[in-house]
Amino acid sequence: MIPVDVLEETKEQYVQNIVAVWQSATPEQMFRGRAWYRTAHDLAKTIAGGNARTGAGVIAALSANKSWSENCRLARVACGTTGLASGHFPDALRKATTILAGTDPQDVLPMERKTGHFFRCIADPDDPEAIVVDRHAHDVAVGQTYGNRERGLSAARRYELPARCYREAAERLGELPSTVQAVTWVVHTDRVAGTGTRAPRPSEVMALAA
Repeated sequence: MIPVDVLEETKEQYVQNIVAVWQSATPEQMFRGRAWYRTAHDLAKTIAGGNARTGAGVIAALSANKSWSENCRLARVACGTTGLASGHFPDALRKATTILAGTDPQDVLPMERKTGHFFRCIADPDDPEAIVVDRHAHDVAVGQTYGNRERGLSAARRYELPARCYREAAERLGELPSTVQAVTWVVHTDRVAGTGTRAPRPSEVMALAA
């Protein structure tokens, strides 16, 4: 795991790593990354009867340890006629069910960690501060592919370190942090697709629309 406290030189290297991956994006990867959270927002709005905030909360609550296609499937089922979440860990199901019952997602989800930021990015793709640091975003920042090694992102201070670096990279690029994360995520996952780190997968944007 990366240290919680690092030198300014190390932070700068993380920022440069993020910028370098951004600059390596093809036009097609740039399009997919820029579309990611806006398409997810449209999905959240659709499955929750027009309430993107509720839909985003359910998607985020059911996202842990699930592929994006499975995450979408579970969220669609949960927001269906029964209004009951299934197919996940009890804590995730409880959160999703509570949100569906009318509680604001911000009062249910861990807002300082990945799940909360995932909700924020989907609920409002123009959020100026939200940044999802998953394992791939972490690896982009540190410049290493960790594979199955522990990254320690459940620790708030360790999560915040790459999050700050993405915000700094976004400021230099004149972009939203979530946009920089999404584009670099697309580039990185394309690179590792079909390896032991990530199985082959279809385009995320197409999967969202399915």
